[in-house]
Amino acid sequence: MRVVLLSTYELGRQPFGLASPAAWLRAAGHHVTAADLSRGPLPREAVEQAEGIAFYLPMHTATRLFLNVVERVRAANPQARLAAYGLYAPLNAELLRRLGIHAILGGEFEHGLVEWAAGRSGAATVSLERQRFLPPDRSGLPPLGAYARLVTADGEKRAGYTEASRGCKHLCRHCPVVPVYGGAFRIVQPEAVLEDIRRQVAAGAQHITFGDPDFFNGPAHGMRIAEALHREWPELTYDVTIKVEHLLQRRDLLPALRATGCLFVTTAVESLDDAVLARLRKGHTRADFHTALAAAREAGLPLSPTFLPFTPWTTLAGYRDFLRELAELELLGHIAPIQLAIRLLIPEGSLMLELPEVKACIGAFDPRALCYPWRHADARVDALSAALQQAIQRAERRKLPRREILRQIWDLAAAGDFPDLPLEDRVTIPYLTEPWYC
Repeated sequence: MRVVLLSTYELGRQPFGLASPAAWLRAAGHHVTAADLSRGPLPREAVEQAEGIAFYLPMHTATRLFLNVVERVRAANPQARLAAYGLYAPLNAELLRRLGIHAILGGEFEHGLVEWAAGRSGAATVSLERQRFLPPDRSGLPPLGAYARLVTADGEKRAGYTEASRGCKHLCRHCPVVPVYGGAFRIVQPEAVLEDIRRQVAAGAQHITFGDPDFFNGPAHGMRIAEALHREWPELTYDVTIKVEHLLQRRDLLPALRATGCLFVTTAVESLDDAVLARLRKGHTRADFHTALAAAREAGLPLSPTFLPFTPWTTLAGYRDFLRELAELELLGHIAPIQLAIRLLIPEGSLMLELPEVKACIGAFDPRALCYPWRHADARVDALSAALQQAIQRAERRKLPRREILRQIWDLAAAGDFPDLPLEDRVTIPYLTEPWYC
């Protein structure tokens, strides 16, 4: 069978979600074309000749971009069987069916795609079965140099990307992983992960981002891979994502992360307001974050926190306090400006819909925006959120210095005197050149 796998966006990374199923489908004897539309055009000839076309939908932005592509694909090949897979496929199953998608696959999707290609899959499946992974097959994808790079004090590095696990043991209300995995996580076997890294190093990777929702869902599994990586490639660096809760529980492992080449840890702090953290069911408090930050700094392991500053419970005073606290913690200059303007996203299936106060502020589901729009009780908070996002977009288009972008944010929030930020030290915490998270 001729199969086309399409990705519209995956955070500036070479998509694991194309390379992994491509390996499975090719091993089953199918002819596969994998195309990343964030880095190149729609492969029209391959689409026209395909018997099956599958769209990878790992995140909200990718799914919105898919809406602009699916009609072109159907027009080019109305006879092809269509599938969608990834986290956002089952969340948007009803919409996908209306758009002509025949098979909807969530969770561990590789085996399901092989079944779909063979004509044996059902219309909608969320699978949590334990799979024996094959090393991803990245042939035909754009080279690593076409993707986001790592910026350090010593310059830029070519970055690769892999996954050592999927799903998550936790049930944070705002997270899109939870409606699909429901507190389960599944590992990718170490030999498959290491072979994937081996091939990317051969292709020029100098740094690897692990895209696991939480690298310490299985700390022994994660450290086994980190230690093996360091033994084989002592100069190779990497970064991971770990919950604040897990940073505290396994602070004994933080020096080992640093010693094996981990340059920084992304951690979803989301808020510095304990009441908001409780509603999000994050599993940590503001004080916990302070403790985790101190432990990571003691281990010489920089934290790169992400935030969700605009929620139905945000106040103007609280937002100003948030900015001031980040400055006091010497974090404000180390955070991508967009992190200071992100607004709570409520997709279909979100556990945020459990909360009465959320139900009270949302409108009808918007099938183009793929979320439930909500309004804050204080219109000034919504106005500030919109003004910040517009200012950041304008500033980044103009390539303004980070100090100027942060000053604009500070002034729009009326947070008082702008702090003396050590922004010249920005690259002491390495960062990727495409800092988007949803």
